[in-house]
Amino acid sequence: MDTDGTITVDWNEFRDHFIFNPLTNMEEIVEHWKHSTFLDIGESLTIVDEFSETERTSGSWWRQLLAGAMAGAVSRTCTAPLDRLKIYMQVFAAKQRLNIIGVWMMMVREGGYMSLWRGNGVNVLKITPETGIKFMAYEQYKRLFLSSHSTLKVHERFVAGSLAGVTSQTLIYPMEVLKTRMGLGKSGQYMGIFDCAQKMFRTEGLRSFFKGYVPNVIGIIPYAGIDLAIYETVKNRYLQIYGHNSTDPGVFVLLGCGTISSTCGQLASYPLALVRTRMQAQAVIKNEPQLNMIEQFARIVQGEGWSGLYRGITPNFMKVIPAVSISYVVYEYMKFFLGVTSK
Repeated sequence: MDTDGTITVDWNEFRDHFIFNPLTNMEEIVEHWKHSTFLDIGESLTIVDEFSETERTSGSWWRQLLAGAMAGAVSRTCTAPLDRLKIYMQVFAAKQRLNIIGVWMMMVREGGYMSLWRGNGVNVLKITPETGIKFMAYEQYKRLFLSSHSTLKVHERFVAGSLAGVTSQTLIYPMEVLKTRMGLGKSGQYMGIFDCAQKMFRTEGLRSFFKGYVPNVIGIIPYAGIDLAIYETVKNRYLQIYGHNSTDPGVFVLLGCGTISSTCGQLASYPLALVRTRMQAQAVIKNEPQLNMIEQFARIVQGEGWSGLYRGITPNFMKVIPAVSISYVVYEYMKFFLGVTSK
């Protein structure tokens, strides 16, 4: 539509586009771009949170959710060793003065190469409930706003989406704690997910399943906001420089924009993620004081300096590109396999 590449559609471009490319249904354009991308880096799962009436009646909505869940499962399984390496570095690297290679060798010596996937089962298992809860909660929150008028305003949609994200995070958060505990566990310490949960409940009580919850929820805000803002900025900048002949940046450019934006989002929210992991792991380390978020933050800065707030961020960055690429490719193939789109 934007024939002169100015990232702005004037009246002549708008008129000419629909004269030469007539459409029977304008909603087809919206639905195409709405479902065009899927990204998962193991920290956040981006799946369509709203479906049209046609998609609801045809049943294609659950196929898209299933495709997203499968893409997330494959992506997280492929990058699980880097995820466990990150958790180990966040908790043990400072105390034992180990670099990334030293931590890797320590994990391999302790449990062999198969131990690098310890805790991945919980990480994959929580994708489906997290996706389903977020989708259902979003629908319920939308109905609260729709009681006074027929269509949602932009700020109402943003609030509904944010509340849905917090709701899903709250309900699946115990699984996040279990993932960290199993990832830090020694060989033979836990027989499985239920054994780990049972031992935590017996020794520490119900509150142990929500350790680090506050920094986790707070961290969603800078991550989501910066991720979206950087993504749009980088994409528009690329189109302004190289989009003179085409306004479609292509798959690889979109993946690059997604990688850059998610990396910036992680830089902003990583200190909160580190504090969350430290709080989740307090009971694992002997003689470790039970600190709240502020106390844990102050302790890291005093003992390790400001750079200590980014402990373990290297393996986190290492997994971004493969995770984004794998999730996108698997999502597209799963949609084709389930009959949502055609190649």
